[in-house]
Amino acid sequence: MPPPRTADPYRDLAVIDARAPRFTQGAVGALALAGAATGAWPAFGVAAALVTAGLVLGRRWCLPCRLYFDVVQPVIGEGPVEDARPPRFANQLGATFLWTATALGAAGIPAASRALGLAVAALALLAAATGFCAGCVAYRAVSRLRGVRAGPLDRVDLAELGGAEGREAVVQFTHPLCADCGALARRLAAGARPLVLVDVSRRPDLARKYGVAVVPLAVAVGRDGRVTGRVR
Repeated sequence: MPPPRTADPYRDLAVIDARAPRFTQGAVGALALAGAATGAWPAFGVAAALVTAGLVLGRRWCLPCRLYFDVVQPVIGEGPVEDARPPRFANQLGATFLWTATALGAAGIPAASRALGLAVAALALLAAATGFCAGCVAYRAVSRLRGVRAGPLDRVDLAELGGAEGREAVVQFTHPLCADCGALARRLAAGARPLVLVDVSRRPDLARKYGVAVVPLAVAVGRDGRVTGRVR
């Protein structure tokens, strides 16, 4: 019998089983591919509705999510738990493109509708098969650009974060249900510099203050509190 879940899929919304988005992307990609192959543009609308229901109403209203969490996960067990924001952003992009493909089909522009639907199908099925999520990559890129523009990680207050002032350290922003966060923390704890962990689930104010959009995020900090580089 699989071990118990570390994250409740319907309550711990800041994180998600990494296999759940891939399962959903497989279902959405299959629908989009069917629509592109047959020219049946309403299939794009069905796929868009599946994704939008989960985004607007929550995971309980996302049929592929329910199938994964209620049927598949209890059998195969929970996969690695990750930050839920990148796949959510990817879903938002996918829903936007699918609704656009639906509108183009309804407006009598089938070539553009099929091309857009096929592009969504290709990216969704690629993510389902390999784990490479183009929308997640876009989310991280945009988050980093926003961070560079706002400059939130040029300097940190070590005392505010729970570290010792006047000493070099590594600061990691983490979440207790994030598998990658735990693995990174163990690696950093073995290093020469003291590790300061900031749990964003307990201190969302610090995450907002320092512009932390994705966890895990770790930075090297000098004696004066200046950030000298990203560790992750």
